[in-house]
Amino acid sequence: MDLNSIPLWAVGAGILAILFAFYFAKSVLSNSPGNAKMQEISKAIQEGAMAFLNREYRTLTPIVIIIGIVLLFAKNWETAISFVVGSVLSAVAGYIGMSITTRANCRTTEAARSSLNKALGVAFRGGAVMGLAVVGLGLLGVTLLYLAFKDLDMINSFAFGASAVALFARVGGGIYTKAADVGADLVGKVEAGIPEDDPRNPATIADNVGDNVGDTAGMGADLFESYAATTIAAMLVGASVFKSVDAGLPGVMLPLFLGVAGIIATIISSFFVRTGENANPQSALNLGLWGTNLLTAIAAYAICHSILPAALVVGDITITPNSVFMAIIAGLVVNVLIGLITEYYTSNQKSPAQSIAKASETGAATNIIAGLAVGYKSTTLPVLVICAAIYVSHAAAGTFGIAIAAMAMLSTAGIVVAIDSFGPVADNAGGIAEMAGLEANVRKTTDKLDSVGNTTAAVAKGFAIGSAALTALALFNAYAELVHLEMINVLVPKTIIGVFLGAAVPFLFSAFTMEAVGKAAFQMIGEVRRQFREIPGIMEGTGKPDYRACVDISTKAALREMIVPGLLAVVVPVIVGFGLGKDALGGYLLGGTVAGLLLAIFMSNAGGAWDNAKKYIEAGNLGGKHTPTHEASVVGDTVGDPFKDTSGPSMNPLIKVMGTISLIIAPFLM
Repeated sequence: MDLNSIPLWAVGAGILAILFAFYFAKSVLSNSPGNAKMQEISKAIQEGAMAFLNREYRTLTPIVIIIGIVLLFAKNWETAISFVVGSVLSAVAGYIGMSITTRANCRTTEAARSSLNKALGVAFRGGAVMGLAVVGLGLLGVTLLYLAFKDLDMINSFAFGASAVALFARVGGGIYTKAADVGADLVGKVEAGIPEDDPRNPATIADNVGDNVGDTAGMGADLFESYAATTIAAMLVGASVFKSVDAGLPGVMLPLFLGVAGIIATIISSFFVRTGENANPQSALNLGLWGTNLLTAIAAYAICHSILPAALVVGDITITPNSVFMAIIAGLVVNVLIGLITEYYTSNQKSPAQSIAKASETGAATNIIAGLAVGYKSTTLPVLVICAAIYVSHAAAGTFGIAIAAMAMLSTAGIVVAIDSFGPVADNAGGIAEMAGLEANVRKTTDKLDSVGNTTAAVAKGFAIGSAALTALALFNAYAELVHLEMINVLVPKTIIGVFLGAAVPFLFSAFTMEAVGKAAFQMIGEVRRQFREIPGIMEGTGKPDYRACVDISTKAALREMIVPGLLAVVVPVIVGFGLGKDALGGYLLGGTVAGLLLAIFMSNAGGAWDNAKKYIEAGNLGGKHTPTHEASVVGDTVGDPFKDTSGPSMNPLIKVMGTISLIIAPFLM
């Protein structure tokens, strides 16, 4: 096969993904948005979400410009352009996805009045717009920059631009959504005793907006970054490993071709996501996910045998098409296993979450103790899976095997983002049904979808964490290649200092983000209490809450509090690299990746388990709602909210920013 034609395939696949994103968007918008009340609520959610996104990107613009100018003078104009393009395309993907998911919510509610399958289709296609925009723009951006500059070092900063936006999107979106959620839960559900999406709750619109800015824009930016960073890292490692064969072209082109296969597999599998009226919607979404993995694996086998040399000896490892294919399978298997493990520890149908619910019978303290224990336990199996994938992929194809395993995992990001973004659409649909006072069977249908959405969100978080770990490792290998770092000697003082600093930063970063949620939630709780106290007739339904005030609190708090943790992530690697040298920066990456990975798994799974323990009780178990057991579970869930939706997910872009910025400064550390 002509290797030089592969970038054209990649450009075509990127354009195809964007075209199908618009096709799915048109399909969603062709559905009825429901009655005037439903449209009014949906519009309020949409306006709040897009206003936040606009203000967030306006806040980030000066930061992007400053970093771009620094790169222009410190390196060259190509590096600066790549950084800006990465930042802009990440923002564009967020805009495209958010503009549709916030319109799909009321259409899903209306579809739920007639059919579960129709509602599932609308919600999933709304999420698929985001998923296809992420992988389409990611592959298109990397490929076009490669064609323009023909220099992988110059397009490193594309991933750094994506990383910077993802970090702020994750942190800002997480602070926003959890400030609103905590205020809505503690004052509305516990103190006032009203349902979560009751229109009398002043924080309910902000809560629904938060679902979108956190789980749609935040997750989309996170995986856009992973996708871009992994593709570039795999191309860099591939160029080095295959340098004796066609100037490294087979190693450079394989990641791009895998991206093509993943996009086509995602589009095909999307059309098989459908369900019966009495079936479990989870099975339909699983079919899309498993189908994408299977089709990608089949395509990968053909790709490896069509573009890789029959055998290449690198050190003591012989790389063959079959050995590289084994590394790809290792990456795809991580997809499945991480999802299953995450589901086990977070599902309300499994014993971990149920044990937390049981502990709630003796109060909030025992609920929190049980939740922490579940979170700590949940780190072991994912780490073992990642370790096994690293071992197998390295044994199969050395450092290139690890990089290509990460790329294989990320090649399915389109379907993962689609089923993750499905969650906020389904959640909003249920909220609209409640606030619009629709018939009980509609809420029953949307609750089915929402329940599945909670599981898919947890699975997607697991995917994001696993992919972040492999991406960070691929970036570390690429950094080691660039600075000729053959080993990390922890007996050297500067190196061990780097390890300790790297391990400390995720904890400090988590402290900043947890405090930010606490401060914002404090303001939100005060505002909701004020409205209940001062606005006449709220509880009777004759007075209207001031939803806009709560939206404004979340927005301002998120934008104000996201700056310090974001700058911490960007500045510290630069200080370590220039202050202590390349070995210390290698140690920093090692410490940061390990600590960040473990914290991410612990916080995300503990938070998910707390959430579903509460839902297990709300389903009528252990006394059900409005009991001391339920109140204890709400407190646990409130603690878990910033764990699973702010600090935990923010670890992913944090450890990747460490890697991408290290690649940028690597030439100065030689």
